[in-house]
Amino acid sequence: MSIKHTFPYNWTLKNAFFSKDKGKVFSCFACGGGSTMGYKLAGFDVLGCNEIDSKIMEAYQANHNPKYSYLEPIQTFKLRDDLPKELYELDILDGSPPCSSFSMAGTREKDWGKEKVFREGQAEQVLDTLFFDFIDLAKKLQPKVVIAENVKGLLLGDAKSYVRKIYKDFDSAGYYVQHWLLDASKMGVPQRRERVFFIAFRKDLATQFMEQVDLFTASPTLNLEFNEPKITFGEFYQKGISDTMHKKESRLFEYWKKRIETDNVVGDIVLREENRLSMFTVYLIKNNETPPVFVRQDRSLLYDEFRSINKHEACCIGSFPLDYDFVKSNYGYLIGMSVPPIMTAQIAKQVYEQWLSKI
Repeated sequence: MSIKHTFPYNWTLKNAFFSKDKGKVFSCFACGGGSTMGYKLAGFDVLGCNEIDSKIMEAYQANHNPKYSYLEPIQTFKLRDDLPKELYELDILDGSPPCSSFSMAGTREKDWGKEKVFREGQAEQVLDTLFFDFIDLAKKLQPKVVIAENVKGLLLGDAKSYVRKIYKDFDSAGYYVQHWLLDASKMGVPQRRERVFFIAFRKDLATQFMEQVDLFTASPTLNLEFNEPKITFGEFYQKGISDTMHKKESRLFEYWKKRIETDNVVGDIVLREENRLSMFTVYLIKNNETPPVFVRQDRSLLYDEFRSINKHEACCIGSFPLDYDFVKSNYGYLIGMSVPPIMTAQIAKQVYEQWLSKI
């Protein structure tokens, strides 16, 4: 890689150095450990996780060997009275509450309040209330800092009412909370992925960091401005190496042959050639551009080669370690469900340097 980034996106667990001297972290809704790896890269010691999906948990355990792991819904986990003392002494409680109900790619308001399941078959849950179960856990454990990741759609339309409740519940739990909309492509991740991060600081620790935001609001100062050079797909493109090839006799191939430089999705070709709306979710990945938000293999098609992204390219796009053991999980699904490790590492580094190292 010709340009130096704070954290390299093409890395391996085997060669990574985890100092574990910046503080203790516990991760909820941990998935395959995207956030966990980010905290480790930033120097934190991740004690363990809570996750509901047994197949995903198997991958987490294979790669992270957690001291504590709880395979159960957060609704029951938050009620436990047998949690170890270490979990009441955390520097950071991390979580990525499932967020498809708020995603701009989903049905949004139509799904609010309904029970849903993920593709792996775990128990039904009302996804839009899980964030508040997570805040309940924070109120119980009282970590110094809470970091929660969610989709951009949470800030749009009627979903804003949920944000107001998030702020209210964090306040009741004893925290000042703020949120940032961050773009992974500016943080050293080869992916145009916007995510909302809620970062809460325990009130009794925040006094020295407070600043007046406006006439009525004071918050602890935290600068999360990132502007690292963007990474194009061509930097890690593996010409001719494929895991799954699309069939060249397919209709998709006929569309692909008619692509032009201004096409970004196959739907652009269909609209131009047939004047109809279709295939707008199949992205064309171009070597001279940063890839779009991570999409599974059947929703990606290389512009320069008729195939989907392969495993190596998927790991790079998600800033996952190249030697990650996916065990029984589909690598595209697991990476797509996870927070990019480098994204979390960048945030954790700033939280430590600006807050935790000074208290």
